[in-house]
Amino acid sequence: MVEAAHLLAKIAAGDRSALSDLYDRYARMIYAIAWKSLNSVEDCEEVVLDVFAQIWKIADRFDLTKGCVEQWIFTLARSRILDRLRKLQRLNKVHAAISSGKEIEFPTVSVDPIEAIEIVERQQQVLAALSQIPPPQRQVIEMAYYQGLTHTQIAAATGLSLGTVKTRLRLGLSKLKIAFESASSVVSRQD
Repeated sequence: MVEAAHLLAKIAAGDRSALSDLYDRYARMIYAIAWKSLNSVEDCEEVVLDVFAQIWKIADRFDLTKGCVEQWIFTLARSRILDRLRKLQRLNKVHAAISSGKEIEFPTVSVDPIEAIEIVERQQQVLAALSQIPPPQRQVIEMAYYQGLTHTQIAAATGLSLGTVKTRLRLGLSKLKIAFESASSVVSRQD
């Protein structure tokens, strides 16, 4: 049987069959470790794939003097599992916020009273413009801009396809722009 360190050296040189051999050797163990934390077939499979994608990219960084191959691989797996757990926690918070119908809260820290008034006016304009957008488009805009989620995270949180999320975001932003432009023309006519 070929040593794991030798396989890593071959992977670093671009040998895909060596990656396949390493996968055959360690994928089940990584999956089993991930299962203890994640309890989800999809999440565990994703962790396994992420670990081996990372091994493919950074195999040349493995240093046998700092530890054995198994330690290195399981450290990568642990890191990917923790990343996945953090992502799931963020998505659970998003689901909770969405299902609770929580209003968007703007920070109210300001020293200058004029600046505070301008911020409140802008907040009112944003909320008014958002209220004119269909709820599905408003939801993805709020998730992207107020919760800082990526398109992929929004798709995962809502169960929508990535293409649908991008389309809703693009349409919603287009409608927001129109709402702001019409609000600006009303304000300038009043001046």
